[in-house]
Amino acid sequence: MSKYGVMVMGPAGAGKSTFCASLITHLQLNRRSAFYVNLDPAAETFEHQPDLDIKDLISLEDVMEEMKLGPNGGLIYCFEFLMENLDFLTDALESLTEEYLVIIDMPGQIELYTHIPILPTLVKFLTQPGALDMRLCAAYLLEATFVVDRAKYFAGTLSAMSAMILLEVPHLNILSKMDLVKNQMKKKELKRFITPDTTLLDDDPADIGRRKAGVVVEPESADPQDKDALMSGSTFKRLNMAVAGLIESFSMVSYLKLDCTDEDSVQSILSYIDDCIQFHEAQEPRELAGEEFEEEEA
Repeated sequence: MSKYGVMVMGPAGAGKSTFCASLITHLQLNRRSAFYVNLDPAAETFEHQPDLDIKDLISLEDVMEEMKLGPNGGLIYCFEFLMENLDFLTDALESLTEEYLVIIDMPGQIELYTHIPILPTLVKFLTQPGALDMRLCAAYLLEATFVVDRAKYFAGTLSAMSAMILLEVPHLNILSKMDLVKNQMKKKELKRFITPDTTLLDDDPADIGRRKAGVVVEPESADPQDKDALMSGSTFKRLNMAVAGLIESFSMVSYLKLDCTDEDSVQSILSYIDDCIQFHEAQEPRELAGEEFEEEEA
């Protein structure tokens, strides 16, 4: 009997736990069952109490104290310990029926989504035929406020693409916290960030502002301690263009929009999750009303 799940990922502060809470609330209001798994050993407060919590298996504070590790090293140790005790997951999940949506809340340490092979092993364990046989998709959240800073936006998008390649499961990329940018940018302008491409760097507001102010900084003459100066130099611009070009050449990443304060927005994301995992095989993803952006007056 197949199970269904979504792994909620993304950098720290992207709104993963908030999205999980909104998703659980929405499921409950629509009489659907959710099983909430917290795999972030640093998480302390929850709107909905997890049904399974990694802190019941291992404590990050204890690991840091006993192993003399920092937060990132401690988190990696916690996941390595989890991989040695996968019956912790099996015992809790194997009895779930196909009516449940398993929501897995992941930590925000970017190492897990780039080069450490722990998550691919975990995904393989969850999805392989056997006791769990879970139809799993990944939801990678990136904070919508990143669109204000093009360098951050492309760095976050590169991380999202890295996770797509690393995990090899159906994948949704989501711009979260859309409520924070509604009044900062026109809808027509915001639409450009749904599918990343190099033209977004041609009119970078930060770069335009520096040119208008007559600020020209070369990295050879910049103070290594002056972050703003280094990020204003030609070398940094070439790096951003190379990253943007790489993302555009792969043509893998596009974004959905999420506003956790809007019930329709949460429902729209859930419909895409359901489609990815074939929860209702005949169901199509539900677009938000008014999704087409109207032309803005100049």
